[in-house]
Amino acid sequence: MMKESDLTGKVYDIQGFSVQDGPGIRTTVFLKGCPLRCPWCHSPESQSFASQLSWMAMRCIGVEKCGKCLTACKKGAITVGESTESIGTGEKIKLVHVNRSLCDDCGDCTKACYPGGLSICGEDYQVDDLLKRLCRDIPFYKQSGGGVTVSGGEALSQPEFILALLKGLKEQGVHTALDTTGFTDFKNIVAVLPYVDLFLYDLKHMDSQQHKKVIGVPNERILENAKKIARAGGKLQIRIPIIPSFNDSEENLRLTGEFCKALGDAVTLVQILPYHNMGVAKYLRISDDPKIFETEPPTEEKIQNLKEILESFVLKVTVH
Repeated sequence: MMKESDLTGKVYDIQGFSVQDGPGIRTTVFLKGCPLRCPWCHSPESQSFASQLSWMAMRCIGVEKCGKCLTACKKGAITVGESTESIGTGEKIKLVHVNRSLCDDCGDCTKACYPGGLSICGEDYQVDDLLKRLCRDIPFYKQSGGGVTVSGGEALSQPEFILALLKGLKEQGVHTALDTTGFTDFKNIVAVLPYVDLFLYDLKHMDSQQHKKVIGVPNERILENAKKIARAGGKLQIRIPIIPSFNDSEENLRLTGEFCKALGDAVTLVQILPYHNMGVAKYLRISDDPKIFETEPPTEEKIQNLKEILESFVLKVTVH
């Protein structure tokens, strides 16, 4: 039988000195894989459960000076691409082009790409190895009241790995936060409840039909899991992304406020997250045909109005 410490999870990023994902200074671990398909997702590399080739054009120095990836790819998936100006020198260079229909994400090209334009997004970690990395920052956690936040994707899509990781963190006395969509079997939440100090919980829309139409899944399970966490004594920091033309109506925010108020003292904070388009460039790194929602960010006046609606339910509300 495999020991918990030997369990493997797929991680796509580890960010130190994070101050936006829970209290204090934190290290945030991002796991790959998500059952939702939010068209505005600012981390599209988190959606797939598999490792993926990422191509960052701004790091390419051109085939004239390098081009080693062209011969490193045995599938012929990398060819000479368009001309552009080097960000560093301003000179004309030819970039490479990745044919996604031929690429099998083997990573051979990344070993030849010393500037780092090509990389594999998604690395397998054993629990013990990841714990060692995270626990290096314990002095910062203790000094600032911070800890570790496990995020995604949907981290609970890797339930055995995340349970072992959270157990290990609590054994080291580390404050833990779990950033979740809430779209998972409640048994996965029950398992981690004793080891999670704070749930960062997304609420995207209160209408289930609209939720499914745009995001791909209904919201009943998400709302019910939030209620169950509250009844079980868990603490919730509710996060509401404000997406124009999707969930930014006053009616939806009132319904969201009513729902949060009904969760009682379990809700420690409600965060408003105004839409931004910083995910657009990330889509282009992993896909030739990015399908992403783009619109103008909500105005400060709009955000302030929505904040006041939520505050009318006697909720503590911040804008992220």
